[in-house]
Parts: sequence; structure tokens; C-alpha cells
Amino acid sequence: MTDVIKIANCSGFYGDKLSAAREMVEGGPIDVLTGDYLAELTMAILYSQKMSRNTGYVGTFLKQMKDVLALCLEKNIKIVTNAGGLNPAAMAAAIEDIAAEQGLQANIAYIDGDDIAPRLEALGESGETFTNMDTGVNLVDTENTMLTANAYLGAWGIKEALDQGADVVVCPRVTDAAVVIGPAAWKFNWQRDNYHALAGALAAGHIIECGQQATGGNYAFFQEVPSFDNPGYPIAEIEANGHCTITKHPGTGGLVSVGTVKAQLLYEISDPAYKNPDVIGHFDSLQIEQVGEDRVYISGCKGSAPPKTHKVCINTLGGFRNGFELLLTGLDIEEKAKILSETFFNSIGGKEQFDDVTIELLRTDKKNPSINEEAFARLRIVCKSRDKDLVGRLFSAKMIELALANIPGFGPMNPIGNGDTFLAYWPALIDSSHVTEHVHVNGQVIDVKPTSQLGLPAIEAEFASAPVSAAPQGAPVSLPFGRLFGTRSGDKGGCANVGVWATSEQAYGFLHEFLTVERLKTLMPETAEFDIERYELPNIHSLNFFIKGILGEGVASSVRTDPQAKSMGEYLRAKLIDVPADLAK
Repeated sequence: MTDVIKIANCSGFYGDKLSAAREMVEGGPIDVLTGDYLAELTMAILYSQKMSRNTGYVGTFLKQMKDVLALCLEKNIKIVTNAGGLNPAAMAAAIEDIAAEQGLQANIAYIDGDDIAPRLEALGESGETFTNMDTGVNLVDTENTMLTANAYLGAWGIKEALDQGADVVVCPRVTDAAVVIGPAAWKFNWQRDNYHALAGALAAGHIIECGQQATGGNYAFFQEVPSFDNPGYPIAEIEANGHCTITKHPGTGGLVSVGTVKAQLLYEISDPAYKNPDVIGHFDSLQIEQVGEDRVYISGCKGSAPPKTHKVCINTLGGFRNGFELLLTGLDIEEKAKILSETFFNSIGGKEQFDDVTIELLRTDKKNPSINEEAFARLRIVCKSRDKDLVGRLFSAKMIELALANIPGFGPMNPIGNGDTFLAYWPALIDSSHVTEHVHVNGQVIDVKPTSQLGLPAIEAEFASAPVSAAPQGAPVSLPFGRLFGTRSGDKGGCANVGVWATSEQAYGFLHEFLTVERLKTLMPETAEFDIERYELPNIHSLNFFIKGILGEGVASSVRTDPQAKSMGEYLRAKLIDVPADLAK
């Protein structure tokens, strides 16, 4: 094996397993401990904490630091985290306090420059429109109140901090993969235009960013996972050329396989030309192979020059909402739902007064039910308004008044929203010339410019697409889609993606021909009204479908039962399809 840097993940989200940090440090040799704590919704949660408690960072990370800081210093393990959230300076100070309490000498660096909220008006005057990437609406044309606005920073500030001798690097809103790219660039002293190596690290970072999702968690073929007891967290062993091996500590549960890695590679992406402020990684060029037990090798990811824009996560106050999930029972479900809905809205003054009304009838009832619960269907009514009074106490009271005065078998009423505020996610792009990373280390501040602002040649990636085998022929047989194909789905702001991979080259030939956008809309009719992009990754026998707008204004405002689209892939796998008999063997 060539010289590698071993980067271990200990968190896939805010709220992940607290003991994972110590388990990764003690479970075997690693060079860097990192984790991902931020999502679009997390930034809004941290905003509330900053306003109420003057924190704005991920407090649970400090508990992990108390556990492992001394061990990491002893073993020369660097720590790189995005847990700084909205207040990296305060988190860095808190870690310095932990070091002092434990009698440790630690070089703590932090990065800022992501917060553009104070500059929004000036940036608007300079021509930045902050057009919503999902809806096409300019920020000035919304009535929403802006709460946070943070550019996704890249990896070069992290490299600079490590170059300056930092033991711990506290990051704000950086891209999820930046906490992996930065240490790899530091280890091998990559230059800004080492695009292929950077693209390989980007792929590695994307794969391990969600923790145990790369080691068997949320995996379509879950029966392949030997044990879900104490699944290991992923480790990326990155080489100087950007190739890497994904693995986990020995003796842990879970699984690292071509399938688990492929599933995570497809998670929450759109175009396989995966954009990052440091490089564009072309995921349709890489190769994945099993090279040992719980060891998967990823090679050949081509890279090209990064875009000249940075993505910005803006969280806004979208208004107020209220609603109910109601149980309907027995016969004539659709008629009961119609009567109940009409009666309620007549009593409240009509639907037209609300900004948005969602009525969903979920038919979970069965014919000839064997138990009471099999007779239930669910009616979900949710209303949104910028006028709090419209979705306040009177709204709730009018539904409760119907409890004894409407249809039979009218079950418990679970509130949705309860008149509270909801947040609307607003993704936008900003010219990278407005972004500078500020690295605070050793009592100095070092400014780091984005790669796109350095005047480097705009190098493009060149590679040939993998061939696609012809679809097999033969008499059709019916079987569930998921017996041949794996899926992984998730949210991307107000959009959702469903990644699909075939278990063989022959099966991919069929998938490539069969699963068109039109066919997907037929199999999943609730997607029919949305614009869907299909992307092909024949190198890993995969397709990716990007469903625009299905989650509304993001997870915090979505009224879907599954607001993060985590179940959409398994829903697709449950569908019966006709396939050539040869594939069903």
C-alpha cells in the first residue's frame, strides 16, 4: 500500500452517537478524526440556540472533545469538524477551555467568512439576486423574513490551518466533504489545480460524511449486513493520487461493500458532475471494487476546475402552519374524507384565505379487516399562512368542534404544526469573488481566496462514458423492483433524489432502457406533477433521478409524511414490474 492518510468519521448528523468519537480514536490507527454535524435544518436550529443561549454551535461535540482531546493529542490525531456552525469562534474558545481544564497544550484554529447575512443588502445592490435554485424566485420578491445566510466554504482554509500547526480546526458552514478534502490536501500538499486527486478526496468525503450510511445503515439489501449491533463508522484511507479505500475498524458491526459504498455515493446528489468550491468531481468516471473484507477501493475519479459560484444556505421564516392527521374508519372512506374536509373549511371561512392548503387521504385501510387498526385510513389537512391568527387557536377549535358532529368512526386528531412558525430553506448561488475564508490560528488571521478567483486555467475533465449492455430479452415475469435493484433516496433542499443501482451489468442494461422519467412517474404517481431530471452513471450501473420541488421549501416546511424523502427509494423497490425471465433467475 502506498502512503495514505486515514480520515475517520464519527458523526453523520447533529444527534449522532456520542461515544463514536472515542470508539474511532481507540478502535485502531487513524490520522484525522472528523464528522458532519450540519444540515440545512441544523443551521436553523443553531440560529434559535444562538438567539436564546448565545451559542449557535453543536454543543454535543464539546462532550466528545472532553472524551478524546487528550487521546488525540497523544496519538497526533488531528481533529477537523464543522460543529462550529454559526459561531465557530465561541466553539474554539470552549475547546480551549476544555484543554486548559485537562492541562493540555492544544493549538485550536477556527475558520469564518461564511456568514453573509450582514452583507445581503450590499450584495443585492452589487447585482446578486440570490435566486432560489429550486423555485427561480429572487430573494427580494419573497415576503419571508431572512434568518441566516451562509456560504458553503471549501477545504483550503482547513489546509492552511493544518499547515500552521493546528491540532483542532473548527469550521463553520463548509461543504460536507471539505473536512476530508482539507486534511488530504494538507497531507500530500496538493496544489489548487490537482483536480483529479481533489476529486478523489471529494468522492471519499461524500461517502463517509453520513457516518454509518456507508457501513450498512439504511442499505437496501440489509440482509447482507452481518450484524447491526454496534456498526462501525467509516474510514477513508486516501492516497496521494486521490484514490482511496473505504473501510471500518475491525470487530465492529455493519458492512463495507461495493453496494453500501455505491448507495452512499448516490445519496443526495443531482448531476454526477458533483460541484464543490474546490473541484468538480465526475462521479460517472470513477470505479468501485471490493478488495478485501470490509475494504472497498475507489479509483479514477476525474476532476475539473470548480465553478465560479458558491452555494449559499439561506434560512427564512416562511410563516405559520396548523393542521391535523385524522383517523377515518371502515366503509366509504373517500366520501367521509370529502364531507369532513368540506365541513371543516366551511366552518373556518374557506380555503382561499390560506397561502397553502394540503389535503391528503392515505389509504392504509384494508378490505375485510382482521383487526380494528386495519380499518383505518388517515386524512391529513395542513394549512399555511403569514397571518398567525388564521392558523391559530380558532383553526384548532373548529376541527375539535366536529368531534361529535360529523362522520362516524372519526378517530384521534394529532396536531401538525399547531400554529407555530415554519422555516423555509432558500438555496442560492453567489459569485465566489464575494467569499473569503478567514483562518484564525496562532493569534493571526490568514485570508484564503477560493480557487476560482486565482486565475488558474479552466481545466475540463476528459473521459469516455462506460458502455451500456443491451437489455436482455425473453418472456416477462413479474417481481418486485427491489429484488434486482437497490435504491437510496434523500432530500436536497426542496428537491429529492432517488438513486438506483443494478446488481449486474445485464440488469443495468434493462434498467437503463426501462426506467425512464415517464416510467418513474407511472410507478410513483405522486411525482407526476414535478419536473424530474434523469442522470446516468453507467460506470457503476446506476441512474439518479432528481425530483424538483417535491419537498416544497425544504424539510422544515414540507408537509409530506416523509419530509426528507428517506422512504422514496424503498417505496420504488416495492413496486411490481415485468422483467425478462433470465434476470429473475
